[in-house]
Amino acid sequence: MGEASVDPRRRVPRTDVLLADPGLAAAAVTLGRDRVKVAVARAQQRARHGEITPDEVRDAALAALPAPAPRAVLNATGVVLHTNLGRAPLSGAAVAALVAAAGCTDVELDLRTGRRARRGRDALDALAAAVPDAAAVHVVNNGAAALVLAATALAAGREIVVSRGELVEIGDGFRLPDLLASTGARLREVGTTNRTTRDDYARVIGPDTGFVLKVHPSNFVVTGFTSAVGVGELATLGVPVVADIGSGLLAADPLLPAEPDAASTLRAGAHLVTASGDKLLGGPQAGLLLGDADLVDRLRRHPLARALRVDKLTLAALAATLHGPATPTRMALHADPAVLRDRCERLRDALGAEGHKAEVVPSVAVVGGGGAPGVELDSWALSLPERYAAPLRRGDPPVLGRVLRGRLLLDLRCVPADADGTLRDVVLRVAD
Repeated sequence: MGEASVDPRRRVPRTDVLLADPGLAAAAVTLGRDRVKVAVARAQQRARHGEITPDEVRDAALAALPAPAPRAVLNATGVVLHTNLGRAPLSGAAVAALVAAAGCTDVELDLRTGRRARRGRDALDALAAAVPDAAAVHVVNNGAAALVLAATALAAGREIVVSRGELVEIGDGFRLPDLLASTGARLREVGTTNRTTRDDYARVIGPDTGFVLKVHPSNFVVTGFTSAVGVGELATLGVPVVADIGSGLLAADPLLPAEPDAASTLRAGAHLVTASGDKLLGGPQAGLLLGDADLVDRLRRHPLARALRVDKLTLAALAATLHGPATPTRMALHADPAVLRDRCERLRDALGAEGHKAEVVPSVAVVGGGGAPGVELDSWALSLPERYAAPLRRGDPPVLGRVLRGRLLLDLRCVPADADGTLRDVVLRVAD
């Protein structure tokens, strides 16, 4: 009997053969063997019913499986801290610490004595060392949580005095006044949207004042006829000053002269500073609390602190971020434009500029993540036709750029240099 007369159903690959395929074996690692077997069985059944050929079973099984979530994305937008992409990418040291912390760890154990130890002591010690101006530090699960804990512990049933010009919306529809009011504190608004003076604060300070709140409006800039009161002046009012600096810059950076940092804010007189860990610090999502020992201790011992506690993975990543080498965020911020241009030119040449209509063009990158509004970073990008945007976004790995005046710009400031080859390959694949 000739091969042509053999029932095609007999050519359907066996289950064990399919499960040994590298692609399906890799999927089994992340999705589980049972789930992959179900996809394989359904693809085999489709082949037996004549819906697909036996040679298509493997691809059909893979196509039926969900893509890993979340998916790693190449950030070619020129936005260093892209909120939709998870803000700060972790350093290699932080990733390694996460992996190590995924199992059993000494997060609350002193291995020398065998006794219980302070939870997250490595991360807390590293944070204290990074900001010596802070007498004490604490960590909760995000920046908003840090402010909520401060408001609950220090001002529940009392007043928080704050300038009207600093009652910001922090993203996703959440507004600072609503957040603070949810703690049981009363807001005492002073000044106007564009101008607030020290006297505005002084007139309302009284026995019901829990603290004065200074908020850095990190996602917008007010210019023109304006005035605001600095932390130093607020510290003379005789009540605690809580400063929410937002972006998590621990020490001054000449690149961001208008961005407040924790060390300078504490030296200016703030009693407590709150900030995020996944922005300019370049670490995991976390809320940082730094300041007077008695205030931080009150917050740490408050019952709400337990509900806002960070897990061992966050603590491990935060400690590695503080101890380790320069983070991807810092490297992207301080990238040399000349180097970025050279990388773009090499990528253009590797693609064959004529076939892809690729060009190297100047670009303007931004900090993003609600930090350093108005700061522009000179950069360079590979410019491609706009039609590349959608297939690159759906590529493997996905590549996200920005479309400007009918062209797709792939800004390399936030793309690691060792990923240039991957970026080239993805562009070549989607162009076929």
